[in-house]
Amino acid sequence: MRADLERLGRWDPLRVRQRFLDAFESAHTSVIQIDDEKAGLIAVRPESDSIWIEHFYLQPTHQGRGLGGQVLRQIMAEHEDHRPFRLNVLQGSPARHLYERNGFVFEREDSIDVFLVAPPRAPSSPPRP
Repeated sequence: MRADLERLGRWDPLRVRQRFLDAFESAHTSVIQIDDEKAGLIAVRPESDSIWIEHFYLQPTHQGRGLGGQVLRQIMAEHEDHRPFRLNVLQGSPARHLYERNGFVFEREDSIDVFLVAPPRAPSSPPRP
């Protein structure tokens, strides 16, 4: 994330830390663990009209190996209901491709972030007799 913020001219370690702390809720956050190693974290924040995926970080040694997609699909399957999933990603971030491969589409953008939404999936049909 630092590289993306530096590219956008927005890197300020104090601001980044404070922004994270202001939005952090431990009840919504899970540590991504691979064997005995902490590989990253992800937060899932439910709201009445959507489910927000936030603070999705993987250690660089775990990026580019399919883990992000696996975690994202698992989180979406566990929290799926009538609400769409939403998230924002920094302008120009390669993570956008991960989200788009997993059903997220462009919703809106500003000078810093791109906001993506994954519409709720249609409920699966009951098996036929």
